[in-house]
Amino acid sequence: MILYAIVLGLIVVTLLGVSLARLGSVKTKADYLVAGRSLPAFVLVFTLLSSWIGSGSLLGGAENAYKHGFAALWQAGGGWAGLLLIYFIAPRARKFAQFTIPDLLESRYNQTARVLGVIAVLFTYTAITSYQFIGGGDILHLIFPQISAVHGQWILAGFVILFTMIAGMGSVAYMDVVIGLLATGTLIASLPVLLHMAGGWTGVRAVLPATHFQWFGDLSGVQAMELFLPTCLLMLGNQSMYQKFFSAKSEKDATRAVSGWLVGTVILETIIVAIAVVGSALYRTGEVAARPREILAYTATHAFGQYMDNAGIGAKALSVLGALLVGAIFAKVVSTANNYLFSPATNLVNDVFLRYIKPDAKNWVVLLVSRGTVVGLGAWALYQSLGTTSVLKKSLYAYTIYSAALTPVILAAFFWRRATAKGAVASIAAGTVITVGWDLLTPHLPAVLAARDAILPALVGSLLCLFIVSLATEPPSESHLRPFEEG
Repeated sequence: MILYAIVLGLIVVTLLGVSLARLGSVKTKADYLVAGRSLPAFVLVFTLLSSWIGSGSLLGGAENAYKHGFAALWQAGGGWAGLLLIYFIAPRARKFAQFTIPDLLESRYNQTARVLGVIAVLFTYTAITSYQFIGGGDILHLIFPQISAVHGQWILAGFVILFTMIAGMGSVAYMDVVIGLLATGTLIASLPVLLHMAGGWTGVRAVLPATHFQWFGDLSGVQAMELFLPTCLLMLGNQSMYQKFFSAKSEKDATRAVSGWLVGTVILETIIVAIAVVGSALYRTGEVAARPREILAYTATHAFGQYMDNAGIGAKALSVLGALLVGAIFAKVVSTANNYLFSPATNLVNDVFLRYIKPDAKNWVVLLVSRGTVVGLGAWALYQSLGTTSVLKKSLYAYTIYSAALTPVILAAFFWRRATAKGAVASIAAGTVITVGWDLLTPHLPAVLAARDAILPALVGSLLCLFIVSLATEPPSESHLRPFEEG
């Protein structure tokens, strides 16, 4: 495992170097929160790609693929559908050019919507960060068995907090370029090699159930929608994404980035599911059967690791590829954790500290508070990770809070002129309360409802509140709507 340790060490040192290199350019609030609005399309593509594909795909999605085969792509497909719509949102978001989603909510609706938005983002994004820590802990445990998965979570949390607090958005975005290039090349190179080891698709299909290769697999249509909708709606309202658009050089750069992001996401998420399916054919029993979320890293360490001690050049190349694959997965987890930890820290600084506590704070004070907030939220995310057993369940919970509470009102801000402040407040409150309280309600509901995930009732409740209350209250003025429209 020395080779794996060397690769991980090089990745950590490289990421730290990128963060430190960006430190000198951070002098103002805008530098820290939105990289001085200077990111070109090329950087945006990779930072968007790296922030989206993390443990939700590499652990939760892979676990789903191990259990259900290619039907797991329903979860990824929700993101793809969201990206097609985002192409039309990106230039409007860059034109608006604020710092956070709650900025947008107050400008379009009111101060109450801003506060509720902050609460929803904090619940969602610290939950997402928490299962990145779980993913990193699992990888460290696989490579260094003497380190428990729990201790690995503590170590990864330390890495992420340090990287994120150093240089803010500039650090996160340029780290993502390095990580995105590494992950893309390694995943693409690994799939055909692993497929050959499994005896090609003929060998894989001979081992796995036929449902693994069917459109819905062993999922019902409703179950497929319960995977599709949270991912689609999170993508459409994702604050981390909007913050990247706010960081773009121009509206044109934001629009171009979405095209590259869509292509990259479709390719990488399909490859991730395919590798997990091939891995499930190679390793149907044993340790990974009890912890299927580890299938990608387990396949990398075991399928490629068997060549570690062989002397041939081809065998050495395979062992290096395996080490790079584990390193790429680890780096993607770090990248996603950076993004989802940084985003709520931005909320607390911009939407609470500067809005209500010290509006006239000097830049050095803002930077100090920002870095302290990253540490505090990182600790909270670590606490959540220590009590989580299923990454897939945790990811769907996080997606649902955001999808039901914020995505409808964010889209309405840009595309429904009749949406009102009272309608938005009612929608955010309903989506959050129904999602958080659904598990408490299910024991008292009929079996047909209790079996359902929270996304459907929470989304219906949120949309009903948005439409009914908006139509029952006075519409916004033309001047109020103008910043959110094209032209």
